[in-house]
Amino acid sequence: MKKLKGILAIMTLLANVTLIPCGEGGSATAASAPAATDYSQATHWLSLPATIKNVDVFYLYPTAWQKVKETDPNINEITNASMHIGSNAAFARQATAFETIGNIYAPYYRQADAAYTLTLPTLEDRDRVVSGIPTLDAVAAFDYYIKHFNNGRPFILAGHSQGSNVLMNILADYMKANPAVHDRMIAAYVVGYSVTGAYLAKNPHLKFATGPDDIGVIISYNTQSPNVAAGANPVVLAGALAINPISWSREGTVAPASQGLGSFMPIGATFSHVPQYADAAVDKAKGVVICSTADETVLHALSPAFVSGVYHSFDYPFYYYNLRANAANRVAKFLKK
Repeated sequence: MKKLKGILAIMTLLANVTLIPCGEGGSATAASAPAATDYSQATHWLSLPATIKNVDVFYLYPTAWQKVKETDPNINEITNASMHIGSNAAFARQATAFETIGNIYAPYYRQADAAYTLTLPTLEDRDRVVSGIPTLDAVAAFDYYIKHFNNGRPFILAGHSQGSNVLMNILADYMKANPAVHDRMIAAYVVGYSVTGAYLAKNPHLKFATGPDDIGVIISYNTQSPNVAAGANPVVLAGALAINPISWSREGTVAPASQGLGSFMPIGATFSHVPQYADAAVDKAKGVVICSTADETVLHALSPAFVSGVYHSFDYPFYYYNLRANAANRVAKFLKK
């Protein structure tokens, strides 16, 4: 693979993609209830596809903006130009993994500023922020999608980082309240967010994937190098579960890069299909996927928001074509059900 040099603004955005840690799930609560974004307006959607395929994908992008001044609001406006640029860049390197699988619906949703939430003292405080306006908008968008666009088709949920954080609230609350909708869910790719045993215990209607073929399940992992100490990865919660995105096993056996189907990595100013760049092995104790083949120094220079060896920005690109193939497989299993 060519050296990763000459990356333009798209990689600057990668450096700003960060998870807003959340507690073990919950609903939006606030002293005064804000109004959700109006998703009957097409301008509030990043992607409104032509309905071509018999399966849909509902995608929530990661943190795609940051405050410029301290006096800026901690939650951005739905029209925020920086978020629109960042979310479209994230869509291009993440959601497109599913473009051969289904019709991709992706709303714009108001987000919490990463720096602000990470200054809050507890996970519960951060949970309240993300479970507020970001979840309010995402639930409104998903409900509008189900009632006006979905037409009873089976669907996949996909997200990353803050988007996956919000998806966890949809899975916990909306799916519990709407079991007929939940029955149409093929899988939820909750990547770059920690799904814990405690979260699943609180939400018994949800289950974590055990292999490549099961349906109606959550798929989740966070990627890092072997050199990152337990607890040093700020996006990993205690008790996190992970599945190997090459072998689709939850065991610790290494899946070498030679078994992968290809990565989607930055070369020059664009992301391109390259030979499989990353191997993968589940570390159960740390609750992560370990990649030992990546160039830690080069990737840290491209995405310096995390300590060296935390590959949060590359959770999707490392395993892009493995995710695509796995989604196709789960769709086939679901349609045969």
